[in-house]
Amino acid sequence: MNGKQVWKPGTMLNPVPVVMVSCGTMGEKTNIITVAWAGTICSDPAMLSISVRKERFSHKMIVEKGKFVVNLVTTKLAKIADWCGVKSGKDYDKFLETGLTAEKAETSDCPIISQSPVNIECTVDKIIELGSHDMILAKVDAVDVSDKLIDPKTGALQLYKADLAVYSHGFYYNLGYEIGRFGFSVKKNNTPTNKTRKK
Repeated sequence: MNGKQVWKPGTMLNPVPVVMVSCGTMGEKTNIITVAWAGTICSDPAMLSISVRKERFSHKMIVEKGKFVVNLVTTKLAKIADWCGVKSGKDYDKFLETGLTAEKAETSDCPIISQSPVNIECTVDKIIELGSHDMILAKVDAVDVSDKLIDPKTGALQLYKADLAVYSHGFYYNLGYEIGRFGFSVKKNNTPTNKTRKK
């Protein structure tokens, strides 16, 4: 097969976004879980999914409350995100240990991570048991975006300024250079942009 090896089935869809999911109740028990399996599943209504093992401390909190927040991770937050992924909320208060700031979400009493540039507030819609993980389908209730990512003249979102991190086969990476925007392949002035703007 053109010099390729055929491997057994595995989770080889890479890279994937790195997100920290915050859950629980402000003023009571809260937690942060690092998730590499998260994705958009619908645009109208806006929905996303996260996949979480049943034995994870946050699984019960998310299922019982029916609310959680997906917090995007920057390269500066990658080390903290990794720590939150290998340590359990059973043993640590992750907001206290990491120095992250918990703020109340707009649509629930779940915490958002203040240092994250984008927080996606969610309500659980359906849980699908798949095997090692439960896939949690959720509706997006609100999106909190840092003022630093908004163009002051146009009001447009400049997400490339967030310096987001991705995860690929055990390693964390930044996004590198922009190679084009949606539809650039069919535009008459098909000029590469990676010389002028990172991410």
